Amino acid sequence: MTSHTAQHNNAAIAAASGNTSKFLVFNLGKEEYAVPILRVREIIGLLDITPLPQMPDFVKGVINLRGRIIPVIELRGKIGLSATEYTETTCIVILEVADTPGGEMYPMGAIVDAVREVLDIADDQIQPPPKFSAGVSSECIHGMGKVKDHVIALLDVDHVMTGAETAALLASAAA
Repeated sequence: MTSHTAQHNNAAIAAASGNTSKFLVFNLGKEEYAVPILRVREIIGLLDITPLPQMPDFVKGVINLRGRIIPVIELRGKIGLSATEYTETTCIVILEVADTPGGEMYPMGAIVDAVREVLDIADDQIQPPPKFSAGVSSECIHGMGKVKDHVIALLDVDHVMTGAETAALLASAAA
């Protein structure tokens, strides 16, 4: 049995036993990232974003989504990637994020270049984050998902922003 077949069989066994997790895969530039699907509330096209004063560059402002004010960040900027022009595939992923570990959940929009797919990743195909990572703080990486012949960075949505950044953003959005 080849190692590829063994990996496929292991993934199939893990899937059959329920040891998989679903992730929403999206692009930032040419790289693929993912977040747990259970933390995704919805995916929407770009809306008018109201800027907020005295926020970091990656904080784009707030949107009014069906009467609810939701803060929006540009995920590219937050993880250290250069800005790019928005395209027809650019969208906002509305995530459920905790302001502190075990804290209250709130919605936050994250602008991504393109949403790709919902993907099942077997738990045994998720490795811890590397000790170093170009452009991405390892604190915001939950792990690395091995999928076929490539790796997808699995983001920890609760650690994409620091507690101080979250508090400032929520205070400004509520004002």
